[in-house]
Amino acid sequence: MSHISSKEIDEMSSEQRDIALQELRDEMLQLRSQQALGGSASNAGAYKQTRRSIARLLTKMNQKEE
Repeated sequence: MSHISSKEIDEMSSEQRDIALQELRDEMLQLRSQQALGGSASNAGAYKQTRRSIARLLTKMNQKEE
C-alpha cells in the first residue's frame, strides 16, 4: 500500500483515511527498520512513496477540518 493517489484519498471516508494512515505509518516503520539494518535495493523508492502518501493523507484530512 505504499502509494495512494489524491483521487483515491478524495473518494475515501474519514474512517478509511484513518485506517489508511495507520497502515502507511506501520509500513513506514518497517521500511525504516529495514533501512537501519542495511536496506534492500528492491525497495529504493518505497520509502519516498510512503512518506509522500502520508503527507497527502494528512493534507486532505486537515483541509476537511477547516
